[in-house]
Amino acid sequence: MSEALADWLARVLGETPAALAGYERALTHGSQGAANYERLEFLGDRVLGLTVAEWLYQRFPEEPEGKLSRRFNSLVTGQVCAEVAREIGVPAHLRLGKQARDDGAASSDNVLGDVMEALIGAYFVERGFDAAKALVRRLWDSRIDAQAAAPKHPKSALQEWAAANNRRAPEYELLDRSGPGHAPRFRVRAVIGKLAEAEGEGSSKQEAETAAAAALLEKLG
Repeated sequence: MSEALADWLARVLGETPAALAGYERALTHGSQGAANYERLEFLGDRVLGLTVAEWLYQRFPEEPEGKLSRRFNSLVTGQVCAEVAREIGVPAHLRLGKQARDDGAASSDNVLGDVMEALIGAYFVERGFDAAKALVRRLWDSRIDAQAAAPKHPKSALQEWAAANNRRAPEYELLDRSGPGHAPRFRVRAVIGKLAEAEGEGSSKQEAETAAAAALLEKLG
């Protein structure tokens, strides 16, 4: 496995890592024991956040804090981290316990997003901030300019739609929570009075509410 892992990391990082231990830990789920990705995830999350914040500050020099925050929040979500993880082939290298594997952890946005941040953390530990920043910029490059304008959060947009159309404020109802602790799924209904409703799912209650708000906006539009 180590040889295959080293080859894969060399392709992802653009260089052969000096040692594999940190990356092995970044790919190890808690179901495999105490030496898992959580500490590196904590570190990588901060590296990712600072890198994206600095990048947006430089890339959009005329935008106010509010717009930069909306761009930032859309780029560092667990879902986006999971998408990047899938793009670079993380699932094939995850180290999972049998139960987590049977529960579908290899396809969980929660797990993949955390592991992506842990890999950034491992690279930061090995090479420092400049190298980690360059890695993030390369992996996130197609997303930074994908938004013609700063995206408006679906829940905020739905709230504004309701106010502009003299409707009751949106309400959100949790319909279901399922799945194991490491890969939960939430289903939420968004409602505007008796006018319309829509449902959404996500790996957190907030993500499900966002999906429901987006679905309701599409229905109203």
